[in-house]
Amino acid sequence: MATANGRRWRWQRSTLGELVAEFLGTMIIIAFGDGVVAMVVAALNQSGRGKEAFAAQADWLLIAWGWGFAVAFAVWVAGGISGAHLNPAVTLAQAARRGFPWRKVPSYCLAQVLGAFVGAAIVYFNYRAAIDSLNHSMHIVRGDPKSLGTYSIFATFPAPYFHSWIGPFFDQVIGTAFLVGFIFAITDEFNAPVKSNLAPLIVGFIVVAIGLSYGANAGYAINPARDFGPRLWAWIAGWKSLAMPGDYGNVNTYFWIPIIGPLVGALVGGLIYDLGIRNVLIARGATPDPEVVEEAADVLDEPGGGANA
Repeated sequence: MATANGRRWRWQRSTLGELVAEFLGTMIIIAFGDGVVAMVVAALNQSGRGKEAFAAQADWLLIAWGWGFAVAFAVWVAGGISGAHLNPAVTLAQAARRGFPWRKVPSYCLAQVLGAFVGAAIVYFNYRAAIDSLNHSMHIVRGDPKSLGTYSIFATFPAPYFHSWIGPFFDQVIGTAFLVGFIFAITDEFNAPVKSNLAPLIVGFIVVAIGLSYGANAGYAINPARDFGPRLWAWIAGWKSLAMPGDYGNVNTYFWIPIIGPLVGALVGGLIYDLGIRNVLIARGATPDPEVVEEAADVLDEPGGGANA
């Protein structure tokens, strides 16, 4: 079917259109999120634009804000089509607490992981020369334990002061609980919801806040796709057991922690918000914001949208 704006295909009005949005949105998160880490770890110092690899305090601010902008722009790109979950933990929480169709959960999660994988590949090919230059200057062989710094461009690892899975796991539960709780707060029609044009920016600020306050323990993955997709790429690209299964000496077979921890945290955060805030608002007779209700209805009425897909 042709329109004034070009051809419209059937898949664009189906669930596949939502999956494409989730793929592209998650790809953008990683392309800019891992991209800022590549700048800090390898590109700035190897290009002569910085004096050393990762000067902790200043570069952590750069990373936190870079990830925040990455998430904000990704939500702006995908939000009008899929709601911009861009995170299997958010998709799970939406299904468990907000009526998102369970049958869509596996396909959304797969699209998110694939998007993250492709985003990591983009970063790798763009910064491959800088990564190799850094490794060569420091006499590091990719895949050896000393290459943890360049591996960290793509995926997360536990801080050396942890000696079991427990600390990093609960770090991921806590960080993702905050993430989902805050997302529920800014989108709750019974509370003081952010209007749709500002919501992506606020979600970006949430990610910045979590990175600044809860980032050092385990790299604040707070998103299974964000870690697992790039981790798979890093494994293919030669970082060996650092990537899969994630052996770091102090904690080994780490790959599952940034997957399961965020999923648990999302359920915890959603439950706490609903019990402590949303249900209290409803019990006190709060009325839903009509603009938010209307926007949600518009999404559900679209072919392929919400429960009607």
